[in-house]
Amino acid sequence: MATQLESEAHANADAFRTEVRQFLAANFPEDLKGKGNLLAGLDGPTSETAVQQRWREAVGERGWGTPTWPKEYGGGGLTRAEARIVEQEFAKVGAYNPIGGMGVLMFGPTLLEYGNEMQKRAHIPPICRGEIRWCQGYSEPNAGSDLANIQTFAADMGDHYLVNGQKTWTSGGQWADKCFALVRTDRSDKHKGISFLLIDMDAPGVEVRPITMISGTSPFCETFFTDVKVPKANLVGKEGEGWTIGKRLLQHERTNISGGGRLAGMMDQSLGDIAKTYGETDGDGALADKVLRDRIADFEIRWNSFLLTARRALEESKAQGGVSEISSVLKKLGTRLSQERSELLIVIRGLQGLGWEGDAFSESEREDVRGWLFGKASTIYGGSTEIQNNIIAKRVLGMLDHQ
Repeated sequence: MATQLESEAHANADAFRTEVRQFLAANFPEDLKGKGNLLAGLDGPTSETAVQQRWREAVGERGWGTPTWPKEYGGGGLTRAEARIVEQEFAKVGAYNPIGGMGVLMFGPTLLEYGNEMQKRAHIPPICRGEIRWCQGYSEPNAGSDLANIQTFAADMGDHYLVNGQKTWTSGGQWADKCFALVRTDRSDKHKGISFLLIDMDAPGVEVRPITMISGTSPFCETFFTDVKVPKANLVGKEGEGWTIGKRLLQHERTNISGGGRLAGMMDQSLGDIAKTYGETDGDGALADKVLRDRIADFEIRWNSFLLTARRALEESKAQGGVSEISSVLKKLGTRLSQERSELLIVIRGLQGLGWEGDAFSESEREDVRGWLFGKASTIYGGSTEIQNNIIAKRVLGMLDHQ
């Protein structure tokens, strides 16, 4: 009986794999091979070519950009095994997932858990089709690591809220259509006075000012709310439940920062292969600099161990109903490893690893320098390493504060 069930499962998997391959052959343009989803980035652009649009619409129609999300809301309704097949077949032909951004990585999964039926039907389908971009309104000038200190206030005006305050480090705020934000609805309680509100970025009273980073890009913004009217229907959950909902969303964010495709994609070309293009090799084709070779080997062993551990931990969390506090462990380790890789690239390339502009440096060299500088923030955003240490100590290791 077990053998028969296994045979049927393999046959179903093979049939679905064939279906995915046929879809790619019919819909994925060769012109986009090896490219990434620019529309999901934090620094634009806000438009797409006709070819990119057709590819996005084809994937969105199938729901394969959000493969395991419920089909009734525009997702693929696939099993995790089927979603893995989609991922594998896309990778084989160099196809990127055209559906992404904060709506997919953070807000969508949170709304599926905490939103009401009307909110799910209004907001999830456009996310699954890649038609809308979301940004995050969490941090404020005096509420960074101490996020519960937020002061942006939503006053109850009967049929709507009137929002006043300021957010900072609003990733991609200048490109976003909507914002999921933590606001204060009660000043008498630090945590229970926080609510989770959805705000249209084109509403009167919303002002966005991009912040130029040391890397030369402006992925973050200051966002100001001045008497912004927000319908009561845009409240997710009940008043005072924002801290609980907001923490859940942060678990999704930390999981994607750490062990998601962004970091895994950094390893498309090993550091050893890159080093051989910049340094001398011996008669066996190995890197001649033994010290550097040892550093690279040590890093890649630890990185691949992390990827395997991250995948196992994420599968276990999903099996138990979703993300968990293990996201803090993954975020702490994954971001530090990504920083270490960027630093090793500088060492490997020498002076070529410090290029900022000019024809003397390749595009990848210039991009990696900016990535090295931008990556310094990765151990801060999404919850600093110190905050993750506290979460790990209390909620993973079960350690309690002693008076």
